[in-house]
Amino acid sequence: MTAETKSKNEYCVIMAGGVGSRFWPMSRTEHPKQFIDVLGMGKTLLQQTYDRFVRICRKENIIVVTNESYIALVREQLPELPLQNILSEPARKNTAPCIAYAAYRIASINPDAVMVVAPSDHLITKEDTFIKAIRSSFRKAASEDCLVTLGINPTRPDTGYGYIQFRESELKEKDHRIKKVKTFTEKPDHDMARFFMESGDFLWNSGIFIWSVKSIISELERSLPDMSALFSEGKEIYNTDKEPEFIRGVYSKCKNVSIDYAVMEKAENVYVRSSIIGWSDLGTWGSLYDHIKKSENANALVGKNVMLYDTKNCIVHVPKDKLVVIEGLDGYIVAESDGILLICKKQDEQQIRNIVNDVKVKRGDRFV
Repeated sequence: MTAETKSKNEYCVIMAGGVGSRFWPMSRTEHPKQFIDVLGMGKTLLQQTYDRFVRICRKENIIVVTNESYIALVREQLPELPLQNILSEPARKNTAPCIAYAAYRIASINPDAVMVVAPSDHLITKEDTFIKAIRSSFRKAASEDCLVTLGINPTRPDTGYGYIQFRESELKEKDHRIKKVKTFTEKPDHDMARFFMESGDFLWNSGIFIWSVKSIISELERSLPDMSALFSEGKEIYNTDKEPEFIRGVYSKCKNVSIDYAVMEKAENVYVRSSIIGWSDLGTWGSLYDHIKKSENANALVGKNVMLYDTKNCIVHVPKDKLVVIEGLDGYIVAESDGILLICKKQDEQQIRNIVNDVKVKRGDRFV
């Protein structure tokens, strides 16, 4: 699709403000995972996400929302993105304020807009299928008052993802993959995840949303009236030099809450489009291991000078100029970045956040 045929009403919002602490030490507060080439593919996750959406939306309609400390990183990695399309968050307040900021900002420019909201750190290997899914969801969102999310067909009983239960829509959907959402469920235990997968009417929650700005603002007004009131006061301020100061004031009063909990779980007009798009949220070292080509003995390696002996089922992620020799490990994470070395059992990777907290307490912020 050429730039001339892309709709002027279709916008993309890329959320790029997270820290990614489960990918420590590669992902650190000053340089988190969305700004890193975690797969060794020559492009960072943010750059891959941007390239994906350039195929769908006009460049001038792509907006990146990030923490103010990452503005320079976004500009460096996406030099063609207009500066006014980088929205600066003065504090991390989860996804609801982030999305509200983008929605009200877009509404001040184009009240007829529809928008897709996506994290900056996901892997999608079937991009043509993904684009088809987004365009179908755009058509749904533009034609009626609804909120749409992409659901991923589960391939295993994963306890690290949220799940969406669906039922057939009362409407005759043009896209048979679009279903009515029945319930959202947070990360289940293994037995429940297995039950969800075997039942056939649950999908993984991808955290990718599509809606019109009118629909999401209406739901924000209903579910988060205090927050909505704060952002709505900026109608005459957005896209002026007074916007940064205004947003600092808004964020100082906003509560920290996710869009899933605050809006999606409470709204009535929510739909999910099931998708097989080669998706991973790359939230953990284990998910990264799944997407790196394995060498002999099922080892996943990123690094030019890694030598392994009697080692299997490991992920090794080290700088290309670092010589690393490993002997006798089975099922470990070995990651080195900026002088910090982590050696951890893959099965214990959920402990990494606790490890990072301990490091912060005992060794200070400079290591996290």
